[in-house]
Amino acid sequence: MNPTSLQVAPASDLNFSEAPQKSSQKSQAGLATLLLTVIELIRQLMEAQVIRRMESEQLSEADLDRASDSLRKLEEQVVQLCKVFEVDPADLNINLGEIGTLLPGNGYYPGQKSASPSILELLDRLLHTGVVLQGELDLGLAQINLIHAKLQLVLTSQPV
Repeated sequence: MNPTSLQVAPASDLNFSEAPQKSSQKSQAGLATLLLTVIELIRQLMEAQVIRRMESEQLSEADLDRASDSLRKLEEQVVQLCKVFEVDPADLNINLGEIGTLLPGNGYYPGQKSASPSILELLDRLLHTGVVLQGELDLGLAQINLIHAKLQLVLTSQPV
């Protein structure tokens, strides 16, 4: 198997047919925090794209109103879910060490450089500029390649 291949170990200790053990809402918040983090990353990325399109006058007033209303409602839902799962919204911004943080700090504006760049800023720039990623992926188990894929991803905010 290629050294960059993904290897999956058997899940023999897991029994999906049994009901899950009772646990506190706080211990279940780990998965909720991860999902809320991904949702917040996507929400802020879409917000950055709306701002870029607004500045380049690609959105009508009606489009802008709909987009801002949708982004506001999504943000409210994220905040509400943080309350339900007792997650501090600040915990959604993961610190990735030398790479920086996942989400930008206060004062971030799309297209402007910030003192401490974030993954969101990188993704925003990649979307704005456009990038093509190519690669191969082999998935398997027990050292047997079962799925082979050649991938090409075009990541851009413009129609292709």
